[in-house]
Amino acid sequence: YQPAPLSEKTLPDTFVVQISVLYEVPVVYSIVSGDEKGYFIIDSSTGVVKTRKSLKLEDFPVIFNVRARDSSNSSIFNDVSVNVEVIDENDFPPVFPSSLLEERLEENLPATQIVQLKAQDNDTGRNGFLTYGILSGDRLKFRIDEATGILYSTASFDYEEEPTEYQVVIYAEDDGIPEKKRGYCTVVIKITD
Repeated sequence: YQPAPLSEKTLPDTFVVQISVLYEVPVVYSIVSGDEKGYFIIDSSTGVVKTRKSLKLEDFPVIFNVRARDSSNSSIFNDVSVNVEVIDENDFPPVFPSSLLEERLEENLPATQIVQLKAQDNDTGRNGFLTYGILSGDRLKFRIDEATGILYSTASFDYEEEPTEYQVVIYAEDDGIPEKKRGYCTVVIKITD
């Protein structure tokens, strides 16, 4: 049996799986091995497995064995293994060290690197894997490398003819399950004469 993976936040007394056998007389179900930490409990007559307590992600996957035995003759039985996996929930959003940055950029420069933005995410695995993007701002004049978080200008600026200040809102997004989370940072770019 391979039931659907459980969340690390699964509460005690949550249904996991129902074990069933084809047999003429009533059977008694029991967990015989593999659940040393006591995460699961089985109803001896229905074969319904439920969680007994809160789950610790680092203890999983757990593979335990369930025995179905003849209720009148304990020497007649069959065992089956149950493989339970637990999913790491996306607990934390990405966070930038500062929510507002000011950068200066000289006029008449060719396209150039302005600043590298780096967010932190306290989740592990894909829940902590970040990509960067521009939420708002002049996308014709700025771009961000979605993998490195480096913000670039894509054109040169004219101090006399164009605005001397631009605001670009950057987001960092994780690849979380069940939902992705975002953090934000505003970069104010001041064009210098």
